[in-house]
Amino acid sequence: MKFIDFFSGIGGFHSGLELAGMECVGWCEFDKFAQASYRAIYDTTNLWFGDDVTKVKGSELSSADLWTFGFPCQDVSIAGKQKGLKKGTRSGLFYEIMRLLDERKENKPKWLVCENVKNLLSIDGGGGFLNVVSEMAERGYSVEWKVYNSKNYGVPQNRERVYIVGYYGERCASGLLPIKRENTATLEQIIGGSQGMRVYNLNTISCTLSSQGGGMGAKTGLYKIKSDVQSLGNTTAYKNENTVLATGISRTLTATDYKHVPKVALDNNHIKVMPILTPDRLEKRQNGRRVKSEGEPSFTLTSSDNLGVLIDNQCIKIRKLTPRECWRLQGFTDEQFDKAAAINSNSQLYKQAGNAVTVNVVTEIGKHIMNIENGN
Repeated sequence: MKFIDFFSGIGGFHSGLELAGMECVGWCEFDKFAQASYRAIYDTTNLWFGDDVTKVKGSELSSADLWTFGFPCQDVSIAGKQKGLKKGTRSGLFYEIMRLLDERKENKPKWLVCENVKNLLSIDGGGGFLNVVSEMAERGYSVEWKVYNSKNYGVPQNRERVYIVGYYGERCASGLLPIKRENTATLEQIIGGSQGMRVYNLNTISCTLSSQGGGMGAKTGLYKIKSDVQSLGNTTAYKNENTVLATGISRTLTATDYKHVPKVALDNNHIKVMPILTPDRLEKRQNGRRVKSEGEPSFTLTSSDNLGVLIDNQCIKIRKLTPRECWRLQGFTDEQFDKAAAINSNSQLYKQAGNAVTVNVVTEIGKHIMNIENGN
């Protein structure tokens, strides 16, 4: 089977469907950084390419058995402005795929595979999802949908996404989508608060990766890692002047916490946050950086900086995920990551992972479609 990869990002559909035995014959992606990663990861030499779906004509597309399109979720996601699935919005680019189907006339693909956030089911009181299904049905497709969680498919990430499959003609007796797997692993939250300030147990599963958001852990969450730091007691203040403290459970970490060194007493009702520094390296940069004394400019904290949190006066180390870990959580190989990392910044790598579809889930769906095509 041959497929075209619309809204391709870094190619989660490409990788997943290739693993299922399919062949990519074309792709379309607007973001120049995602384009760079895609070209680095895959051999695109002989593939049809379009950079702007609104300018693509149906007549120029390569013949394909299947189209994939994880259309933009910004206007559908609960993290966005929820403008809904309307023409003129980014999520409204879904209608461009419908336009291309109309222009293909009798040469439509036999299969459509669409992915988006779970909130697509409820946006506009369910009207947005109804529009998606109705638009596909009006063009002759039998439609089936299911919500899949990535944690059930070999990656430790809690990521629920709705997958919608269309089959041109009458519905297949075996069903268009595979039966959902189940995994009892749960996401364990140690510290609550707003997105990006929460701390999770690294020994369970990760929170859903995001392509947006500022703050230390907004894209990945923050995770407890092993620490041998002893309790600091419950009556005295933490005296280290090179340590950054922040009080208040609701703001465990902020982008500016590291700039201030307030003097606060420790008690069981507050959480304090601080970078973890090697004791004998306080006067020097550590891994290229250190936290300076009060009143001096601070170095920027990065994804590799370990920080500490005091919970009931017990210090634990926390950190956010690295870009490589985020790509692994989406089912990409280290070899694929290394190719993209050679030409993109960490910021773009985080964004690309958050926007991607999970390769493992796509592979499962692709294998099911291949079984149907092979009469199994």
